[in-house]
Amino acid sequence: MEPDSRQAANRRTARKLLLVTCVMFGFGYALVPLYNVFCEVTGLNGKTGRLNEAQAAALTVDEDRLITVEFVTNVNAGMPWEFRPMVSKVQVHPGAETVVEFEATNFAQWPVTGNAVPSVSPNTAARYFSKTECFCFTQQHLDAGETRQMPVRFVVDPKLPEDISTLTLGYTFFESLQPDETAEAADPPRS
Repeated sequence: MEPDSRQAANRRTARKLLLVTCVMFGFGYALVPLYNVFCEVTGLNGKTGRLNEAQAAALTVDEDRLITVEFVTNVNAGMPWEFRPMVSKVQVHPGAETVVEFEATNFAQWPVTGNAVPSVSPNTAARYFSKTECFCFTQQHLDAGETRQMPVRFVVDPKLPEDISTLTLGYTFFESLQPDETAEAADPPRS
């Protein structure tokens, strides 16, 4: 191979590698928003939706059906909080707004800020479970020794498949590394 053709081949290879690098960077940058959209559309990963009060009020209540909603809570290892639901489960009519209280206590001798990450199982039911109010929408700051009750207002869509009679709403609290940041991206509003 002649030196000129070798240099041209090297330039083409360098351009291709640069293009591949740029495409990989772009894909990595777009992956999280694409994944969130995918999870919201498919109901995978237990991601729940969010409704405003008007949307929730517009749902028709199915008085002929009862759904059991169970509550499970966890605190990430090393976080000095206790976190629990005030009731372990409730029975709701699809379309009816329901409020449940959770309680968190900070056992540390210093203030701690945390984010709650929600999930719903079975995964296929996540798209039918929406919250209008939740402590998971924003960070929660507890002073040393503070205990706080936090409400969750939710509705189960009447379109929930008939074969699903029990949902489990789970929350895991993680200590926030960036205080005062909201969790909106983790649970975007539905349009």
